[in-house]
Amino acid sequence: MDRMESRGARPARALLVPLAISVALPLAVYYALRAHGTAQWQALLLSSAIPAAHALVTAVVRRRAEVFDLLIVALLAVSALTSLISGSPRVLLLKDAGLPAVLGIWIAGTLFAARPFAFQFGRRLRGPAAEEEAERLWDGMPEFRAALRGLTVLWGGIELLDAALSTVEALSLPVDVVPVLGRFQSIGLIALIVAVTIRRSRGFQARYGMGLFGARPAGAPTAEEIPGRVGA
Repeated sequence: MDRMESRGARPARALLVPLAISVALPLAVYYALRAHGTAQWQALLLSSAIPAAHALVTAVVRRRAEVFDLLIVALLAVSALTSLISGSPRVLLLKDAGLPAVLGIWIAGTLFAARPFAFQFGRRLRGPAAEEEAERLWDGMPEFRAALRGLTVLWGGIELLDAALSTVEALSLPVDVVPVLGRFQSIGLIALIVAVTIRRSRGFQARYGMGLFGARPAGAPTAEEIPGRVGA
């Protein structure tokens, strides 16, 4: 029972910790500082430093820096320097548009790679046997390739939409409104694309008897057993 509870707690912890560090804590710090009269650009800088510091600490502990972690630190450094020179807090707000913009461009760019983003993401969910099956399906099933490429386009598009909306908000809305609006906007858009992804994956499974990300259900045909596919 303890083992089951431990396994169930890991996914929840993996989701809640990043949300707390990247969303909840920075927002709490920003509005607490503003309530005590701290200038907008200082409050933005200090609250934004929390996820950047976490990225640096994580890189030191792992002895390996992830590209996304380096991006967070680099964007904060550039926006902080520019904000100090210009004296405008809106430059720091634009940092939050830079993250989804770069992420969206990178996701779209994987369409030209050997495996698109959606396939690479699925590797985090598949076991060794399911990964071998996915590779066979990628080589022998055009519908599988088209479905994952379509999801990659959607994920890249939603990140670019988030970036565009965040840019408009940073330049036009009251500064104190943008942090909370932007965070909930990003969470809402991610929740939307996750729902679309789940729906498409279930639809693919209902049609072809196998999922896009997880293991093949018991009794479903393998890649070799699908008429007209590899090994047929």
